[in-house]
Amino acid sequence: MRNRRNKGSRALMMNIAPEVSIPLSSDQEQGLTRWLGVTALFMASLNLRPAIASIAPVLGSIQHDLGLSSAVSSFLVSIPMICMGLLAPFSVKLSGKLGNERVIALSLALIGGSTLLRLFIQSAALLFLTTVLTGIGIAMLGPLLSGFIKKHMADCVPSMIAVYSMALALGAALGSSLTSPLNLRLDSWQMALGFWCLPAILALPLWLSVQRRRNRGSVRQASSGKLLKLPWKTGKVWILTIQFGMLSLIFYSLLGWLPLMLTAAGASRVQAGFMVTLFAMVQIPSGIILQLLLSIHASRRDWLIVSSIMQATGLLLLFFSLYLWFAVLLCGLGAGMLFALVNLLPVEATSTPEEAASWAAMTQCFGFLIGAAGPFLIGYLYDRMGDFHVGIMGLVFISTVMGIISLFIIPQRNVLAVCENT
Repeated sequence: MRNRRNKGSRALMMNIAPEVSIPLSSDQEQGLTRWLGVTALFMASLNLRPAIASIAPVLGSIQHDLGLSSAVSSFLVSIPMICMGLLAPFSVKLSGKLGNERVIALSLALIGGSTLLRLFIQSAALLFLTTVLTGIGIAMLGPLLSGFIKKHMADCVPSMIAVYSMALALGAALGSSLTSPLNLRLDSWQMALGFWCLPAILALPLWLSVQRRRNRGSVRQASSGKLLKLPWKTGKVWILTIQFGMLSLIFYSLLGWLPLMLTAAGASRVQAGFMVTLFAMVQIPSGIILQLLLSIHASRRDWLIVSSIMQATGLLLLFFSLYLWFAVLLCGLGAGMLFALVNLLPVEATSTPEEAASWAAMTQCFGFLIGAAGPFLIGYLYDRMGDFHVGIMGLVFISTVMGIISLFIIPQRNVLAVCENT
């Protein structure tokens, strides 16, 4: 009886063993690693906006429960941007010591943990603390994703920037459109804000897997410290930085105040909610639309100008309270294409992953510091004037200046160049 069992066990092991021990081929392993990287990139990028975009839909409840003025409330959007501006350069230095993928994983953990902490908010102090911590996580995460694309996906940069931009826009769309229904359903704005820890929780295991696969190589390359300096003396970086700053100022001003701007222009609260959703949703395919447009006409400069005109036109329609749905559509599509372009250009213009990360860190450093003034100024002008007219017209002017600055970018097929001293 015992012999029969042994024979049966050996036969079973012989049948199973070949299936378990077959290794993946080199091509299969590379394909799996690549798709894991793309998925991890998408999920990480998805976490860059919800913690900020989820504030505006419940801002009225926050102000009522915590007794915050409009100007003070605007810091809930401005603080993460200040963190992104001040700390972006340090993310590059930290990645030089710990490795790109490891810092990205740590950033996701910080975003998830600080967002989860919002479940327990009972005071303005804790709300602002979670806002600072979230801003630190986003500041560390953003620039390193550009370096990751340059390092592991250099053969398909425009496609990966489209994936990055799509995830960015989707995160903003989900945060701005679902937070209000969650607030109504759960009867708690704290739970509605805390809900957005889930994307970070889902993304973290993916990045831990990426880190296990690439950790040794990434640490070795990251330790070459001479490539991690910020390009302070490069003229083209400063032009991109100004572009990014003005775009951030407009976008985050709209992200924080668009619902109230629309109701002030005559839309009902329900209509304003749907329009804000449209503003966010139309940005999701903007990266793919831009990629198709670039395949037809490769000039990055021309599409920067077209996108700036679209955004300025939408803001003018909003100023005059005309065709609000179309105004929001133009603002959303213009902003989405501009974000895709200003994230694409630094990656295309650099030759190494470290250089791409340093360019992204510099543009985001000063760009977000410029942009952080937007939500506060709109809130301050609203408190002083009682309407959004001056603020919206200021955004129109800035969008027009963006188009003018784009004229200094020379259109080339694959390489960014800037006139004069470059």
